[in-house]
Amino acid sequence: MMDISEQLTCLFAAEVEAQGDSYVIEIPKNEVETGYVNPDHDDYQLAVLSLLAESNDTVEDSPETSSESQQPPVTEGETRTVDIEDLGDQGDGLTRVERGYVIIVADTEKGERVQIKIDTVRENVAFANVVERIGYYD
Repeated sequence: MMDISEQLTCLFAAEVEAQGDSYVIEIPKNEVETGYVNPDHDDYQLAVLSLLAESNDTVEDSPETSSESQQPPVTEGETRTVDIEDLGDQGDGLTRVERGYVIIVADTEKGERVQIKIDTVRENVAFANVVERIGYYD
């Protein structure tokens, strides 16, 4: 596992496209609209992770690789109250929690506050369903 910086501002999947003598990674418009990426900012650090099958190499657990900060910040069955910050490509709601970790919430709209139950947890994203819709003044 790798360390995830507390400065992580966004997480998204993108294709690498050839463009002349360079390659381009497009940043989704919603990352700019929500303020996670500012096109006027000159410098960003970028991590590129392959979606190809993981290596069969094993790494022994050490204090650095087995620390709690390396694990997703949510667990299956956990409930949380979150604000839906944006909508994903499939129309599901997106929210971010600790370290910028993304939770995809089915059947929600941008701006909603909802109580969710985490159904599936993966290394870089979790999936949840709405338990209750909450008004901002409740």
